[in-house]
Amino acid sequence: MENPSRVPVPLRIRLRFGRAAVQVVADAVGVDVLHIKGNAADPALRPIESSGTDVDILVRPAHVAALDGALRSHGWRLYSTFVYGSPFEHAQTYLHDSWGYLDLHRWFPGIRADPEVAFQRMWTDRRTVSFAGVGCEVPDIAAQAALLVLNLARGAGDDADLARSWTDAASDHRDQVQELVRDWQAQVAFAAATGELERWKGARDYRLWKVISEGGPRTAEWWARIRSAPSWSQAMRIALRAPMVNVEHLTIELGRVPTRLEIVAAFLDRPRRMIVETSRVVGRHRGAR
Repeated sequence: MENPSRVPVPLRIRLRFGRAAVQVVADAVGVDVLHIKGNAADPALRPIESSGTDVDILVRPAHVAALDGALRSHGWRLYSTFVYGSPFEHAQTYLHDSWGYLDLHRWFPGIRADPEVAFQRMWTDRRTVSFAGVGCEVPDIAAQAALLVLNLARGAGDDADLARSWTDAASDHRDQVQELVRDWQAQVAFAAATGELERWKGARDYRLWKVISEGGPRTAEWWARIRSAPSWSQAMRIALRAPMVNVEHLTIELGRVPTRLEIVAAFLDRPRRMIVETSRVVGRHRGAR
């Protein structure tokens, strides 16, 4: 029987306490953390607080291992890893019984500059806001705007983010955002979010952002990931992993750890799924003619 004295905590409140809880852990081990997206966005960019569904943080790359260990020792359970979490391998997700989900970003999708250099640029211009009485660092408003626009290239956020962060913004704000995008080497992803991707057809990561922003079969995404890899060794690593079953994703789908037989079945089913996905894309192209 459910305890009648337990009152559900509204998501908006829980996430504010979740940010505070993560910051307390980070401070205890001396880790540099920037709170991003959701309710960390500046009111000028999101006048109505958008809490999202989880806590998002960007961590200094050299501090990721230290924070990972500290989080696990404070009740945060690993939900999905960097390798299988997204095509960019940028974030690791944790789950806490009290605070819910946390996305720990070691870099931000679309930024091709060295992750440490990009983080330091944001860290230098950071400012402090309070969540549940705990001081938390956030990027300045120009960096927040650039991140919100880059997030749109992956289908996250909405038109209001683009309007306030870029389209309807003052010229000096746009100049600051453009400078950051250049410094971050994030022009292609930014163009995908602002409708100017075709200007970057010759870029190495053009095809990746094409399929990410417009959709396409998984095979097209894997080929694009291989093509956009910054080195031959990383391209080979991606190519070798492409045929493998994403066991983490299968676990989430099933709601439990899959058996060996289920993993084998998923592996054998990959060619069929590839054909189905490809035929759907071909059908959409023919219908659009």
